[in-house]
Amino acid sequence: MGVFHIATNTKELSINEQIRAKEVRVIDADGTQLGILATKKALDMAYDKGLDLVEIAPTSVPPVCRIMDYGKYRFDKEKKEKEQKKKQQTVELKEVQLSCRIDTHDFETKLNHALKFLTQGHKVKVSVKFKGREMAHTEIGLEVIKKFGEACTEIGVIEKQPALDGRQMLMFIAPKSASASKKQKEPKEPKAQKTEDAE
Repeated sequence: MGVFHIATNTKELSINEQIRAKEVRVIDADGTQLGILATKKALDMAYDKGLDLVEIAPTSVPPVCRIMDYGKYRFDKEKKEKEQKKKQQTVELKEVQLSCRIDTHDFETKLNHALKFLTQGHKVKVSVKFKGREMAHTEIGLEVIKKFGEACTEIGVIEKQPALDGRQMLMFIAPKSASASKKQKEPKEPKAQKTEDAE
């Protein structure tokens, strides 16, 4: 028996009377190969078992059909696809803009936004824009952006160090993996409380 392409999308599958071929290669519900049968005979076998005849490889010659509970098959497949979509979390690049003269309240607000993005699994692009004469004192912007990066180290890791790009300085922070963030929370050197006897 040759290799055949199994349709992965349930919309591609023909079932029961939708199958147009006069004869099909049949696989029983338990996986047993039943050989090539007339489609009508294969349908009768499926109906006798209270199951469906599903064309799983329509491009094969003859098409390959399986006797199965199509409703259950479709339900299980859709459930699996939904679970896979949940696991495939989309990573977005969020931007947080700072300035050389940012005040403490604004800094904290921007930091909270960045921490929220990192917690959601997104990467954060941090930028400091230099206006006018501020270009002559880029070290001020570097100090601000470094301080911001240090404040994110609990749940984020600096993926790209601060670098000047035209009239702005950019830094990229990525979320830590769950294991890394767990490790970060563990105390490195637990302090043992010693009680010395008074002499």
